[in-house]
Amino acid sequence: MEYGQARAKTLLEALPYLQHYAGQCIVIKYGGNAMVDEDLKKGFARDIVLLKQVGIHPVVVHGGGPQIGQLLKKIGKQSEFIQGMRVTDKETMDVVEMVLAGLVNKEIVANINASGGRAVGLSGKDGGLICARKMLFEKDAPELNVPEIIDLGHVGSVHHINPEILHMLEKDRFIPVIAPVGYHKDENQSYNINADLVAGAIAQAIGAAKLILLTDVAGVLDENKQLQSTLTQEQVADWLKRGIINGGMIPKVNCCMEAISHGVGKAHIIDGRIPHSLLLEILTDEGVGTAFGPE
Repeated sequence: MEYGQARAKTLLEALPYLQHYAGQCIVIKYGGNAMVDEDLKKGFARDIVLLKQVGIHPVVVHGGGPQIGQLLKKIGKQSEFIQGMRVTDKETMDVVEMVLAGLVNKEIVANINASGGRAVGLSGKDGGLICARKMLFEKDAPELNVPEIIDLGHVGSVHHINPEILHMLEKDRFIPVIAPVGYHKDENQSYNINADLVAGAIAQAIGAAKLILLTDVAGVLDENKQLQSTLTQEQVADWLKRGIINGGMIPKVNCCMEAISHGVGKAHIIDGRIPHSLLLEILTDEGVGTAFGPE
């Protein structure tokens, strides 16, 4: 009886969140261990189907760096990184597109469909979804007195999102699963784009209620290494200045704050290693990870 009451309490706790987010879009960047561990992969697929079933519209943007690295290694091509960004020549770009838009994307689609959903795989080329431009990386060069411009090849940034195809899929109750491959029409070139940046840009373009980044960390930690459940814009600016937010967390936090400043309701960095962390964040009082808001 106590077990049954606990389950009923959990369902009732979710009710106001289900009511609030019904009919709204939530963009999820899917990456890290949640894309590797078989149980977590299945759990994520079921979570996405449940959200769609109760009237919330999830949009999934996925990464795939480890899978790209594995295939490059198999074909004897060395991966090269500059400050965390993969140098992407034409041959590497072919592998990136094959892995992201083919292998990884279709596996996620298959998992969601196997759980009873109606997922559709897309890349930025489909429907002109992600219009990209070449990213030029600046590196400090004191001996030159000016920053050194480094060409990373087919590494791009988001120039524009055309959300029409996403609106069409939402209307027909499909779940978009998006590979972060952009396209420059005039140059006839494909570009490899950071999945966090793509997720943030899509969240802004469709006016999402939430942007959620699944990672392999608990969230943002304070100076005592304790998880901070919420952060405001003022706190983020202060923590960045003081170096409390550092390393690989900086671009993720900046991505969240950029989304908030352009109309996304809330942004979150959550631990994808926790089973069903997506549901815990969206449908419970405590949530998991770190939430960012305008105030």
